[in-house]
Amino acid sequence: MNFLRDTMLIFVRQTRLAMRDPAWLIIGLTQPALYLAFLGPLLERITINGGGGSPTGNSWQLFVPGLLIQLGLFGAGFVGLGIIADVRAGVIERMRVTPVSRYALLVGRVLRDVVVLLAQAVVLLTASFAFGLRASATGLAIVLGMVALLGVSLSAGSYTLGLLLRREEALAPMLNAVMVPLMLLSGVVLPMRLAPGWLDAISLVTPFRYVVDAMRSALYGQYGTVQLWSGVAVAGLLAVVCLSVGARVFARESA
Repeated sequence: MNFLRDTMLIFVRQTRLAMRDPAWLIIGLTQPALYLAFLGPLLERITINGGGGSPTGNSWQLFVPGLLIQLGLFGAGFVGLGIIADVRAGVIERMRVTPVSRYALLVGRVLRDVVVLLAQAVVLLTASFAFGLRASATGLAIVLGMVALLGVSLSAGSYTLGLLLRREEALAPMLNAVMVPLMLLSGVVLPMRLAPGWLDAISLVTPFRYVVDAMRSALYGQYGTVQLWSGVAVAGLLAVVCLSVGARVFARESA
């Protein structure tokens, strides 16, 4: 019970801090929104006829999951910069002398980031429906669930790196060096099955390839496919691993 109480205390505090400067919530949507507005209409002329393992459907069902991956990578993926500021301001140091659970220090922050990411994802999906996306409520629920798992793994991983590096000039280049290849190899625009064999093979080692394919299956209404369940498994496993490692680092740094 103490862990849940402490988690909610940290979550409420972090949420209040985020709401003081809501402009960042909008800024996080900027790049995916630009892709949606300027690149999405170009894909409407592409006939999706099952090539590359994709079922027949409209281009938005293919394109929007990639935007959600991008939203997570450049939103929750960069929250570690904030924990560095907290360390420098002495926030983490002051937390050490309180009875607050060390694990709650991480989970409360991650919960805030997941809620923010889900809110942004809902806005992006709503805008996508205005452009032409069509999907069932079940498919959308699965997609949002996977967005939440994605947010857990990216947020926890970013906080972990932030605590370990403790310098923005070290963390920011590292995140960019990792996030950009992950985004490109996940197939944010078109399925990687359409890529040359060597590029398709490389993308198989990136977890977000499976996540974006699972989201596409959900939007197409294919709930029993290997792509869907493998993506859910990868997203869940990645969230557990990142949260576990992050909890250990938080407990050690706050001991």
